[in-house]
This record gives sequence, structure tokens and C-alpha cells, in this order.
Amino acid sequence: MIYKEFIPNKLLADFVKNYWWFDNSTNKQLDFTILPDGCFDLIISFDSYQQKEISLTGLWTKQVEVSIAPNTQLFGVRFKLLAVDYILQQNISSFCDSEEIKENSFWGLDKALFIDLDAETKKLDKIMLSILDCQKSIDIRKQKLFSLLYQTNGELAIEQYSQQVFWANRQINRYFKQRFGIPLKAYCKILKLFASFKHIKKGQLFPEHNYFDQSHFIKDIKKHTGNIPTELFENKNDRFLQLATMKEK
Repeated sequence: MIYKEFIPNKLLADFVKNYWWFDNSTNKQLDFTILPDGCFDLIISFDSYQQKEISLTGLWTKQVEVSIAPNTQLFGVRFKLLAVDYILQQNISSFCDSEEIKENSFWGLDKALFIDLDAETKKLDKIMLSILDCQKSIDIRKQKLFSLLYQTNGELAIEQYSQQVFWANRQINRYFKQRFGIPLKAYCKILKLFASFKHIKKGQLFPEHNYFDQSHFIKDIKKHTGNIPTELFENKNDRFLQLATMKEK
């Protein structure tokens, strides 16, 4: 397999985590488990480099099994949550743990060739920056909330986030459920668990992120990934794609 990531324009840092490309140009089906990472994706699939389908995922709250057919390529935009309001401008709550199929002409992507991936990412940068330019303003509470969530990996108490961004708990939860389909507390748990994966990859199987004890940590890992930390660490046959492609720091 070939897997690559591309960095978006720095002006999109609050909205896009990265672009990614996956190429299975073999004659074998590749099976993977995708783990919840706190992001959602716009995915363009290709059959022998011919565009096939565009889909928008919701948030994943549990592992999802995917099979990549032979001679299949995928290009993705990995979005941060603020993109829901200011780039996609739609709720994704109705397809949490699922996906929505888009028209192939979405953002004019049916005309994109995806031969020069760097060039295509720059075109997407321009499309999204143009959309942002049309926005009157960005809600500073939302911007600060998401910045804090990513900086802290969801480890603070909900009340602490509420106090720091001057936004009532009840209003934040209503916003999260309407936009994303889950409450803030559930999203914090996803961020916290995903942050632990870099430690698990190194063989550090004990909780590093504000867990009461080891059994609580293992229970949460099992609930959201279907596996215990040891199985994630072993990652047989590179089954867990994010762990296989995660860069060590």
C-alpha cells in the first residue's frame, strides 16, 4: 500500500487537519480497522484512478472495518469539527458512525484528475479559503473551545471548558448533539483515547491521560476500538491503519 499525508494552507489550520492519499494498486483486497480520531472526512474513491464516488463521513465513536478493493485509490480531506459550521455548512449528526454520499460534482471534484496530488491539495485550499472568505465572522467561543479541546486532548472537565470559553454547559451540549450527534463529554473521551494511541504504539500500555485506573482505561479502549491495548500495540498485519501510519515523535 501507499499512504501519504499533505499539510493544508496554514489559514485552514482551525478547520482541516490534513489531506491524505491511500493507494492499493495491487490485485489483493486490503482489510483494515479504522479507529475513532475525533475528525470526519470527505473521501473521494477511485477505481484504477477513475473517480467513482464522493462521501462525507460523520464522527466515528467506535471502530469501523473497511475493505479496500484491488486497484482502488482514496483521497481524503480530514476535517476538524469547526469545518462543519464554516466550510461544509451542514450538520453531520444524522450520519454519526456512518457516511453521506455526495454528488460527484461536489466542489467541482469531478473535473479534478488527482495525478499531481500537491496541485490538487492547493486547489482544495483555494476552494475552502474562498468559502471562508464569504463568512461574516467566526464565533470566537467555538473557535476557542475547539482550540482548547485539541490542545488538551479532551482531558479537562466539561465545566472547565465551559468556564474558559464563557459558554454554558447546556448550550455546548445542545450544539454538539445538533451538529455532531454526540455530547461534548463523549467527544472528549474520543480525543483522550486517540491521544493514548501514540503511547500504545511505543508499548506504553498504562494510562497516560487522566484515567482513574488501568481497568477504566482498558474498558474505554475496548468500548471504542473493540480491542485491548495489547492487541493495538501488536497491530498484527498492520490492521489498525492509523497506528501503522502514525509518525513517532
